[in-house]
Amino acid sequence: MNAFAMKPVALAAMSAAVVLTAGAMLYASGSQAAEEAQATQAKPALTVTVVQPQQVRLPVRLAANGNIAAWQEASVGAEVNGLRLTEVRANVGDRVRKGAVLAVFAADTVRAELAQAKASLMEAEASAAEAAANAERARSLQASGALSASQISQYFTAEQTAKARVEAARALNQVQQARLSQTTVVAPDDGIVSARTATVGAVVGAGTELFRLIRQGRLEWRAEVTSSELGLIKPGGVVQVTSASGAALEGRVRMIGPTVDPQTRAALVYVDLKAAQGASGSALPGMFARGEFQLGDTPALTVPQSALVVRDGFSYVYRVNPDNRVTQLKVQSGRLVGERMEVTSGLKADARLVTSGGGFLNDGDLVRIVDGVATGKK
Repeated sequence: MNAFAMKPVALAAMSAAVVLTAGAMLYASGSQAAEEAQATQAKPALTVTVVQPQQVRLPVRLAANGNIAAWQEASVGAEVNGLRLTEVRANVGDRVRKGAVLAVFAADTVRAELAQAKASLMEAEASAAEAAANAERARSLQASGALSASQISQYFTAEQTAKARVEAARALNQVQQARLSQTTVVAPDDGIVSARTATVGAVVGAGTELFRLIRQGRLEWRAEVTSSELGLIKPGGVVQVTSASGAALEGRVRMIGPTVDPQTRAALVYVDLKAAQGASGSALPGMFARGEFQLGDTPALTVPQSALVVRDGFSYVYRVNPDNRVTQLKVQSGRLVGERMEVTSGLKADARLVTSGGGFLNDGDLVRIVDGVATGKK
């Protein structure tokens, strides 16, 4: 009877034990899952270094395109007519000095004409001496009345006529001497021969161009600048020019064109390039070139270029908050100088930014901050 009465109590105790054991197991399992979830949520997405923006002064530049041209070109031509070229001593590309002989014409005919002119001058001088002596005798006899007034006048007239013939003969002699000197074609200035049409054996007329010379070897860059940008450029300003060959050239603004093209609304700015730069072929007349006018400098807030992340055509940086979570900030970028990029808007100077690796982050991610280079994704 008693044994049968104890069975319900034992069953109840056993049931309670089972329930408690199951509850304990469920509690332990839930606690473990919560701890794992918390550990997963607290895991940093990236180990990074941080940097603050720097306030620096950056140069202001104005970019333009244009062509390289000769500063001035001299046309060297024939001054004598109908003579034959016997020598051509200069070729395209030669650097010549002022007075250097470029070509020589046959001078036999001119020398003969010069000799004839000298003989005519000597004859005129002899006639003039005789006329002067006759005039002097007429003056001495004028008071005695031995000669009539008409005769005396004739002697005086003959004297003046003889003097005039001497001057004419002397002028003709000078003309022939000048023609003889013109049989040698010389460089009018220092420079580089840019073109040559002279050919040995050719008979050319007066005024025919034989050579073209870049005076002093000087080149200029003719930059096309819009009307709105002309006010920013001043004569004497420094310009960095890059030719089509990739050579970097330095120049200075010589002058700003006085007119604006009504079709393109652009004006020409003339920039002097150093004379030696054209000798190596790095810059040649007619070559296209790009350039930048140096317009001074202005203060700017800059960040390392690696801190910028470009997404969908916009620039972003990641600011690290006090809780080590990042906030994505949209910024406006400006000038790039070396490895630093100007930020014109969207950023404060005291912000702490992720130096690199922002492309792996999203807004709100947790990061670990270390000194030195970021180690990459965890």
